[in-house]
Amino acid sequence: MAQIKFYTYPSCTSCRKAKAWLKENGIEYEERHLFKNPPTVEELKEIVKRTMNGMDDILSKRSQKYKELDVNIEELKMSEMLEMLSEEPRLLRRPIIVNGDHLIVGYNREALNDLLA
Repeated sequence: MAQIKFYTYPSCTSCRKAKAWLKENGIEYEERHLFKNPPTVEELKEIVKRTMNGMDDILSKRSQKYKELDVNIEELKMSEMLEMLSEEPRLLRRPIIVNGDHLIVGYNREALNDLLA
């Protein structure tokens, strides 16, 4: 099985639920603290490639950081967007779980169960 990358933030409730689920099911993963060790632009490119709806799947539009932005997201080039997300990981939805070609964003028990299949 491919190494699972688990991008997390300890005080995030969804992250804690996902982590508990992974542990309960004996699934090994590589944990990355999103704010101390944010994904690089290259890693974000790989994450976006696995989404169904591109940036909409990983961008946290309800976050305080997003509300404080004084840029029009729609006008940014993909490269500018990825750079901004790498520099400001609080704009990312959490957790992000990458398992080979599979991507889970947020706590999604059904998608997590698919990891066991």
